Amino acid sequence: MKFIGIIPARYASTRFPAKPLAMLGGKTVIQRVYEQVDGVLDEACVATDDERIEAAVKAFGGKVVMTSTSHKSGTDRVQEAFEKVGRGYDVVVNIQGDEPFIQPSQLEAVKACFEDEATQIATLVKPFTEADGWEALHNPNSPKVVVDGRMNALYFSRSVIPYLRGVEKEEWLKRHTYYKHIGLYAYRAEVLGEITRLPQSALELAESLEQLRWLESGYRIKVGITHTETIGIDTPEDLERAEKFLQTRKL
Repeated sequence: MKFIGIIPARYASTRFPAKPLAMLGGKTVIQRVYEQVDGVLDEACVATDDERIEAAVKAFGGKVVMTSTSHKSGTDRVQEAFEKVGRGYDVVVNIQGDEPFIQPSQLEAVKACFEDEATQIATLVKPFTEADGWEALHNPNSPKVVVDGRMNALYFSRSVIPYLRGVEKEEWLKRHTYYKHIGLYAYRAEVLGEITRLPQSALELAESLEQLRWLESGYRIKVGITHTETIGIDTPEDLERAEKFLQTRKL
């Protein structure tokens, strides 16, 4: 089975314009993401709609493909890129362009989900720990996932699920294993084409979580587990945290 990693990256961002080209430890964010993926998968490619990002990727020797400026989601951008450069690959891995610390072990965990022939889509979760505390668990910007006994996703939510009836909230992390969603996806090639043709769903619109569209349409999402924390970069403040984290890794 052959895997291609596609990294969607756009220049325009409400919270952090030009984020892929921001410097992190002497390299652009998009270069760091690319280097984490390259060599772990059979091929890696950046999908962008901006010539500045295209030039930056070519400058460090990476592969890049230009895509439409009208895409509403990263998944749609990944599908267009796959149609242009991914023929012959069995599985498409969607790596967020703002995850410079994505680990090879996490990519391998997603790949392993496809050892099950029934897997259509795969993603990752990380168990919350007691040390994370209620504030991290309650954060709506950190979606939670409930899984079944075969590690298929039952539901994703910005709310804390499940609700522990009769238990003080400060005790929830001691009494149940909650899963934090890590936004790394992989799709069988034919499934990627199918889900990008689906209309938005009621649950997706309610929670603003694209993966709920797939669940509502009957697709199964296999879940792999990672215990490695990542630092996504959504704001300039996140970039500062990432810079400090990078320095600790160099010590």
